[in-house]
Amino acid sequence: MLIPTTFASAQVEIRGVYGHPQGLWDKGFRLDSLGVNAIFLHDKSISAELMKRARNENVKVFAEFATLNGKGYVENHPEAWAIDSSGKKVQSATWFMGVCPSDPVFRKHRTDALKKLLSDFDVDGVWMDYVHWHAQFEDPDPILPETCFCNKCTSGFEKHTGITVSGNGIPGKARFILNRHEVAWREWRASVIANWAAEFRQIISKEKPGALLGLYHCPWNDEDFNGARYRILGLDYNKLEKEVDVFSPMVYHNRMGRKAEWVKENIEWFSKIVPNKKIWPIVQASNEPANVSAKEFEKVLRYGLSGRATGVMMFTTYAVAGEPAKIEVLKKVYHSTMQ
Repeated sequence: MLIPTTFASAQVEIRGVYGHPQGLWDKGFRLDSLGVNAIFLHDKSISAELMKRARNENVKVFAEFATLNGKGYVENHPEAWAIDSSGKKVQSATWFMGVCPSDPVFRKHRTDALKKLLSDFDVDGVWMDYVHWHAQFEDPDPILPETCFCNKCTSGFEKHTGITVSGNGIPGKARFILNRHEVAWREWRASVIANWAAEFRQIISKEKPGALLGLYHCPWNDEDFNGARYRILGLDYNKLEKEVDVFSPMVYHNRMGRKAEWVKENIEWFSKIVPNKKIWPIVQASNEPANVSAKEFEKVLRYGLSGRATGVMMFTTYAVAGEPAKIEVLKKVYHSTMQ
């Protein structure tokens, strides 16, 4: 499989890094000297100093917003804990702890934080992250529980569909739903996730007109893990593309046990799924769980610009800053897209 070496200047608009750029700054680099024109980083890492320096280096700033990450919240608000089909609280999925997406208090907690972010900083956009029902997909053997069967969720399902849920306790209600109304249940769950994106779209349009709404998301196709992207995570691209400006598939080949070439295959496939939206994938540079060589990093960085993709970024800035060979790859690939 050939790796593209040059790109039309009109094709590539975003040459990004994910994570605070301090590691590169500490080595004396200006971001624009490396061809970088965008930073994507956690909203809590944004400061006035970072914004000023980014603008001085001709770089856009996009805030990553950990939307449905409940770690640090559910422990103090047990009413927001996601409930599985056996009626038990879900367990932390290795490193990720989700939340019940139907919980209204948690939703207000997150939307208030979004409004504050947009009030405090003139960011160019917000990237929703962890936008799915409780699960963990960034592993070769993902964790995919059936959730959430709390009273808020079953009541929301009833209101959305007109179906009356019956059964003995939560396990009985879960069996009733999954055995008799699975199609409607999956559609309702996807509508809940899409509604989060719709509210974020409304807030951004009001508070920061012109700012983009992006989405970091699971890159699985419709068949992977028995359709788990829609079935378990609740991601329906047809619903989401009505609200989202930019999709950023998380094509972490190494972490997901895939070959580098899968990145190209995935982006080409996804380009056909959302033909009218921008696609800026995030590829892997970090050495986790195994080493990603500079050569391999160059492959996935270029493969990330396959199909209709008009931008790319890597996970993470510090992974690149820590290896001179990867810095040179970043510079070479990004400068080649400017020609």
